[in-house]
Amino acid sequence: MRLRVRKSQVNGDIVVPGSKSHTIRAVAIAAMADGVSYIRDPLKSADTFAAIDAATALGAEVKVEDGVWIVRGTGGRMKDCGRVIDMRNSGTSLRIFSGLAALADFEVSFDGDASLRTRPMSNLLDALTPLGVESRSSDGKCPLSLKGPLKGGRTVVDGKSSQFLTALLFAAPLAENDCEIKVVNLNEVPYVRITLGWMERQGIEMEYADDLSFFRIPGGQCYKPFDAVIPADFSTATFPLTAAAVTGGQVEIGNLDFDDLQGDKVVFDYFAAMGMDIEKFPEFTRVTANGVLKGIEIDMNSTPDALPAVAVAAAMSRGRTVLKNVAQARIKETDRIACMTRELRKMGANVEELPDGMIIDGSGLHGAEVDGCHDHRIVMALAIAGMVADGETVITTAEAADVTYPDFVRDFRELGADMEIIED
Repeated sequence: MRLRVRKSQVNGDIVVPGSKSHTIRAVAIAAMADGVSYIRDPLKSADTFAAIDAATALGAEVKVEDGVWIVRGTGGRMKDCGRVIDMRNSGTSLRIFSGLAALADFEVSFDGDASLRTRPMSNLLDALTPLGVESRSSDGKCPLSLKGPLKGGRTVVDGKSSQFLTALLFAAPLAENDCEIKVVNLNEVPYVRITLGWMERQGIEMEYADDLSFFRIPGGQCYKPFDAVIPADFSTATFPLTAAAVTGGQVEIGNLDFDDLQGDKVVFDYFAAMGMDIEKFPEFTRVTANGVLKGIEIDMNSTPDALPAVAVAAAMSRGRTVLKNVAQARIKETDRIACMTRELRKMGANVEELPDGMIIDGSGLHGAEVDGCHDHRIVMALAIAGMVADGETVITTAEAADVTYPDFVRDFRELGADMEIIED
């Protein structure tokens, strides 16, 4: 599917969907809990339905109703589904459910689409080995198989992606023995904080260093059923924020909780530093363009998902913007640094690619045919670029937006975006 976008301005109000990070973590804990859990206002998207598929394959029962998912968990007593579990394009679900599947005393196999098969898994598989888990993977990626049970012990995990650590943390309390985890090179700290928040609300006993470099988690624990509301997704809120910034509009974004642990809430601070007006009210957050954005230097280690959108804003800013310390953006659905550099150059942007980021000199944009790279965040970022570019922009693989924001086109058209879906 292709998306045609023309110059337009956004104004109005919008409510972004629930957090992908929170929704997948909720499904994982509910699947392991002993009893019935209620997940309210979840994100309904391709990634979160992949998590549901994994949960049901491992023996959980999930009922999807309007506004709530009802999950009867396994109590840690998983079942062998006798098939390969298809994780589609969801790296978060793959990592978390691989860790949980390692608790089983039978082999569990995972695979996914072409993009997921490029996502590294060796860091997690290597960390599981000292804990008693066998794994098979020809190149450290999908397709792969694991066989436990995860018994406990000591291990070291490379935190190049925070999801490797999250997978170990969720599985460790259910191990027979205690686990000690040493963490090196940890990126994306706020995502680990989200994981720890879920575990602490569950009453899981654990000790850990302030810098998250070491964890000690007693085994033999259990997850309890819960009733929880999923907060709005700050990663998704980045897109109406960016659209207002570059098109000169004003948008009120509802239901954002700045007390939540999501790291991407700091993106609002990035845009405030670039010159936007940000007003926070109890019911909504008002974002207003205030003249031309100015280039700044941003350490994006905690916010890799925001890189595509911020890169678009940088192209429309006065002066130079430096996006740095975000090398892990290269191991997302795509190499987001390389892809955004290439596609923005097609639109006339002045971009220098760095090993761990980008240098962008504001230059304006013109329309072009660009590749969405089967990456939801790149598709949506390029759509916003098309809204401020001279001429017409066409984005390929636009269906990828369904991974986190199935209603992206509808919602943005209601804000005034000139977007049109072109069926291939």
